[in-house]
Amino acid sequence: MDEIVALYGDDGQPVGEAPRSRVRAQNLHHAATAVVVLDPADRVYVHRRTDTKDVFPGIYDVCAGGVLLAGEDPYDGAVREVAEELGVTGVELGPIFTGRYADAHTSYTAFGYVVEAWTGPIRWQPEEVAWGDWVDLADLVVRLNDPDWPLVPDSRALAGPWLRARAAHEVVE
Repeated sequence: MDEIVALYGDDGQPVGEAPRSRVRAQNLHHAATAVVVLDPADRVYVHRRTDTKDVFPGIYDVCAGGVLLAGEDPYDGAVREVAEELGVTGVELGPIFTGRYADAHTSYTAFGYVVEAWTGPIRWQPEEVAWGDWVDLADLVVRLNDPDWPLVPDSRALAGPWLRARAAHEVVE
């Protein structure tokens, strides 16, 4: 099924809708969610995307997320995506960033959230996640700072600054 995706304008507000296939083919500016999942030890759940993903296949990601559907609220979309991709349900999400990302593959307004202190199971969506594990925040920041580490560029650009700031704050405490 070709999902109907919300198109977004320069002001970060919805301006229309289009089938997902058209959004990808024409690199139309849309909206997407990005959810960082932390456990009680402040480790980040990192996963490798399947080789069949339409954007950034087969590389690591620090966020679960995806496109917003037409008429979908960003928070509701984030709840839906983290449940679909990682099986994380029944949680409150905290907002951590809003930003724009664009490259030759994708262009979108991002709505970032965090799940704090997740203790439940992780259940991968097999079409989206090929591997995953918890990574210590300090170790993750070292990887984020390595341009050769195969991380999706949008998560590096959007979630990376928040993760670095979180790690710096944890050291200070």
